[in-house]
Amino acid sequence: MSGQNYLYFAKAKRHTYWKDISERDWFDWNWQIKNRVTDPLLLQKLLHLSGKETKNIQDSLKILRMALSPYFLSQIDMDDPHCPIRMQSVPTLYETIISKADHEDPLNEEEDCPVKGLEGVLTHRYPDRLIIYVTYQCSMYCRHCTRRRHAGETDIPTPLPLIEKAVDYIRKTKNIRDVLISGGDPLTLKTEYLEKIIKLIRTVKHVEVVRIGTRVPVVMPMRITDELITMLKKYHPIWINTHFNHPKEMTDLSSRACQKIVDGGIPLGNQTVLLRGINNHPLIIKKLMKLLVANRVRPYYLFQCDLSQGIEHFRTKISEGIEIIENLRGHTSGFAIPVFAVDGLGGGGKTPLGPNYVVSQSNHKWVFRNFEGLMFAYTEPKDYTYEPPSQMDKYIDEEDKKHILGVSEILSSQSNKVNIIPEGLARHKRRTK
Repeated sequence: MSGQNYLYFAKAKRHTYWKDISERDWFDWNWQIKNRVTDPLLLQKLLHLSGKETKNIQDSLKILRMALSPYFLSQIDMDDPHCPIRMQSVPTLYETIISKADHEDPLNEEEDCPVKGLEGVLTHRYPDRLIIYVTYQCSMYCRHCTRRRHAGETDIPTPLPLIEKAVDYIRKTKNIRDVLISGGDPLTLKTEYLEKIIKLIRTVKHVEVVRIGTRVPVVMPMRITDELITMLKKYHPIWINTHFNHPKEMTDLSSRACQKIVDGGIPLGNQTVLLRGINNHPLIIKKLMKLLVANRVRPYYLFQCDLSQGIEHFRTKISEGIEIIENLRGHTSGFAIPVFAVDGLGGGGKTPLGPNYVVSQSNHKWVFRNFEGLMFAYTEPKDYTYEPPSQMDKYIDEEDKKHILGVSEILSSQSNKVNIIPEGLARHKRRTK
């Protein structure tokens, strides 16, 4: 196969601590879950930590639980204290530092729950899609986790009656067309239980797409079994987004897991978080995007690290993300360029950011620059009058007409709205006085 040598970064390793474990056990995801490293003293032995480092880890665990799958821990470079896998998976005292900018729930995921009693189970923020949290268990707890207020609380799945209550809400809310199954990590659930959830969601006729957010192709690739893919294929269209942050995470086993998902007819995307000292360099991100594309994984988002408590040491300057996109645009394939976005505080949602390619504009011309700095003009048509598409009403969804919000509502010719007024505007308060 052409390009086969570029499909992965390195051959997966196995720590000598598990050298006598049978191949059957090592490649069994249930064994990997059961043998996650959660004890700082065992971690001290495996990574040759000092007593002080171990004590720091013990102190930090008051904030967020620790768990590393044997597979992912084995990929840590023992000779590199700044190994990107180590920095993402091994706790530090930095996590105990809460800055003024930090928030327990920065994205208002629980406040955006529309059903009493389903806080932490359901978030409905965007008009046509929502999130169901089916577990808060992960095979590895990322130290930059944005849901650290819940992550690792329990290894018990969300009870089915709560899932059923969430699906009842979806059934009554006709504009929901896209359901994201998230957590925790949904793929740490038994296949049978995950199928119950998907099957239940699929009973709602207006749900078009079911998505799954998971990190197991990265941290426990043996979970991507033939049994899992066979089950998922029964409920198409299924989409999966995973979470590679660094080229070192793309081993031959992770590559195989990605290929298995895509071969099952499941589109596979990736969301990367920009992390200080780990991947905040244009060439690191470029290498990662090339590896993803070679493995048929579509780069989806590059996220600015959220304002969750205890992770300020991971956060970067927003300008670094914009610089990375500048270094990708024109220098690699367009489909290899993720959208750089900041997830807004208070449930503001994802705001895309990027370099500015507009230099100037006049009545009939726009002036742009390209990635090389070359400038060029685009001339708009003269005597232009807007002409809507022919027989437009035949081809658009009636529901979409009803749910035009925000700036789109002002722009729409179907709306009489002329402004959006911020809540608590000072001059409006003066009027009431």
